[in-house]
Amino acid sequence: MSDPTRRTRGEELLLARISAAAGREGLGRRRATYAAAAHTARTAHAGIRGLLALVRHGAAAGPASGRDAARLDLYENGMTVAVKGRIHVVRYDTTSVFTASVLRTEAARPGDAGRAGAARALTDVDGERVVLRPRGGPGPGGAPEWWSEVERGVVRAQLPRALAALAGGERLVFGAVWLTGTEIGWGEVRTRWSRIRRLRTEPGPGPGVFALDIDGTWHEPDIAESGIPNVSVLRALVERLGPGGGAR
Repeated sequence: MSDPTRRTRGEELLLARISAAAGREGLGRRRATYAAAAHTARTAHAGIRGLLALVRHGAAAGPASGRDAARLDLYENGMTVAVKGRIHVVRYDTTSVFTASVLRTEAARPGDAGRAGAARALTDVDGERVVLRPRGGPGPGGAPEWWSEVERGVVRAQLPRALAALAGGERLVFGAVWLTGTEIGWGEVRTRWSRIRRLRTEPGPGPGVFALDIDGTWHEPDIAESGIPNVSVLRALVERLGPGGGAR
């Protein structure tokens, strides 16, 4: 009887390719491995419309099939995505991350039918965009376990550099939202950090990016997460630069 825990020759070769790709990009130590579903976009600058179209295509296809089943290997400094015979390498310090809603076609529990889950798209080291979904479609919370680890890795890698850029007088842009070391704005809203009394960065009834209490009135960008790259880094910056953040 064969040992069910023993890797096949194909699995051994795939692991060797993954390890070699991660080593070339200096991803560090492997931390975890997950199963997911993935699609790729060959156009590096397809923009958010291209991402949404790709995500809708993936949602219509239903749960992961053999053609889009993916293996995610998470490392200290990034991750690899093995899908359709290719190995995509993502570095946390350089990737751009987008979020897009995927309509659930089946209820995960009573009352869940039709609610939206989330797909994530990350750019790899070659500029190619990889769209990731949970293996069986979005779960009840809309985000799989592996996404929290990836999100923390991106913030850990990109936040210090962003804070240093602001301290040096640079202006950072996240989609329609911009910020400097002294101000933040979007559309017709522009305010100094010193005028912000309170902030909310947890998803709320609005688009869910963040909300600011400016001189006693709440303001929230009318922008969906899908229109903002690296929204988790933006939220972290707002928390650091806002009231009580201590970064100013």
